[in-house]
Amino acid sequence: MIPPFYVDGPASSRRTFAFAHGAGVGMDSDFMNQVAEKLGDAGIRVVRFEFPYMQKTRADGKRRPPDRAPVLLETWIAVIEALGLENLVIGGKSMGGRIASLCAVHQEKAGMPVAGCICLGYPFHAPGKPEKVRADHLAEIKTPCLILQGDRDPFGSKAELSSYRLSRAINIRFVADGEHTFIPRKSSGRTKAENWDFAVRELIQFISSID
Repeated sequence: MIPPFYVDGPASSRRTFAFAHGAGVGMDSDFMNQVAEKLGDAGIRVVRFEFPYMQKTRADGKRRPPDRAPVLLETWIAVIEALGLENLVIGGKSMGGRIASLCAVHQEKAGMPVAGCICLGYPFHAPGKPEKVRADHLAEIKTPCLILQGDRDPFGSKAELSSYRLSRAINIRFVADGEHTFIPRKSSGRTKAENWDFAVRELIQFISSID
């Protein structure tokens, strides 16, 4: 079932970024709002949507855990079918990006690859459990992929990522002193606005490179 879409940016854009939310907050978080609006201002069409569990939470106000992975993947596939493959980049924040990367591999195996994939704060492991890495498919992904990761993300820090086996199709960019949503410590001398603007610039550069 195709979820409702919320669209930023021009309908005439040559490139579309399908943008999924993370596990705990919906598509209208401050982070997603700012990223979508700035990408839209840069001429990129951004399509946001919510997974079934978040749609139910929005309807009745009751918090729920995420749907199981097959349901999340089926939702992504429905979104791709609705938007079409031409110049389509898929991605998301945390869980939304992880499932997008799984979907990118699925699309490759089906002979219908998407143009690119973006993971904003990839959840390589649960905080405090670095031994349980959830990234086997990232060793085989062929779709051009951008991972933006905070230096000190508790779901996978810069120091930890050097030990993971990742495909050459993946470009990793680190956000200085950022945590899971790229927010730096005051002592770093950086601001949230600077880090979020850096992330947006990286996204624009990656999406604009897709032909």
